Amino acid sequence: MKQGSLLLGALLAAAVFTLSVAAGLPGSASAAPVPTPLPQTTCDSNRSVQVSGSATIHVVPDRVLIQLGVQSNGVTTTAVQSANTAAIQKVLKALQAKGIAAKDIATDIYVIEPVYEDYDSLYIKGYRINNVVGVTLRDAKLTGPVLAAALQAGANQVVNVEFYTSELRKYRDQARTLAMQAAREKGQALATAAGARMGCVLHISENSWSYYNGWWSGRSSSNWAQNVVQNAGPGGGSVAGGADEPLSLGQISVQAEVGATFGLN
Repeated sequence: MKQGSLLLGALLAAAVFTLSVAAGLPGSASAAPVPTPLPQTTCDSNRSVQVSGSATIHVVPDRVLIQLGVQSNGVTTTAVQSANTAAIQKVLKALQAKGIAAKDIATDIYVIEPVYEDYDSLYIKGYRINNVVGVTLRDAKLTGPVLAAALQAGANQVVNVEFYTSELRKYRDQARTLAMQAAREKGQALATAAGARMGCVLHISENSWSYYNGWWSGRSSSNWAQNVVQNAGPGGGSVAGGADEPLSLGQISVQAEVGATFGLN
C-alpha cells in the first residue's frame, strides 16, 4: 500500500512538471520567442518627390602641380631639336637639385611645328618646339624656389600652377554624404509641407563635372576631373612657409551634388 502511494505521488509530480513546461511557468524550459519582423517603410512609386542636395568642403591644398615649358626656334629640325634638348636638360637638372624626384617630373606636351613666313605663305622659314613638363611638388613651400630655379636654368614658359589636395577621396566622400543628407532633409520638408510623409528612396543620382584651366594632357588634368574647384581668395587658408612667403595657398573647394527621388505615403 505504501509502495502504491509513492508511485502515485511520482506520477502526479511528473504531470505537474509537464503542465508547467507547457504553460511557460517560471523555471520552465520554454522555447525561444519568434522575432517580430520589423515594419518596412512603404514605397509608393506613383507618388514621389524629387529633390537635389549639394555640399562643399573647403580644404587647404597640400600639393602643387607646376607646368614649365621650353620653347625653342631653329632654321632646321635638327637645330631646333638640339637646342631644345640642351635647354630642357638644364631645367631638369635644376629641378632635381631642388630635391624633386624623377617620378614627379613628366613630359606633358612635346610639339614640333613649322614656322611660316606669314599667315598666308607656304614658305617655311624655320621650326618651333614646345616642350612642357609637369612637376608635382609635395611641399607647397617649394613653389617659389622651384619656379625661380627653372626660369634661371632656361625655362621660358610657366604654363600653369595649380594647387590640390592629396586626400581628395576622403573629402569628396564627406561632401557626397553631406549632399545626400541635404537632399533627404529637403525631401522631408517638402513632404511635410504637402501633408504627406516621405517614404523610401526610389532613385539616386550624382551630378559630377570637371573643372580645369589651361591646355595639358590627361595625366595632369585628371587631378581636377573630380569635382575640385580652385577657391583661393584674400584671407583664405594659410600662407605657404610663413609671412615672408609670396604665395598664399588659400583653399580649394571639393564639391558634390546628388539628386534623389523619394516615395510619398
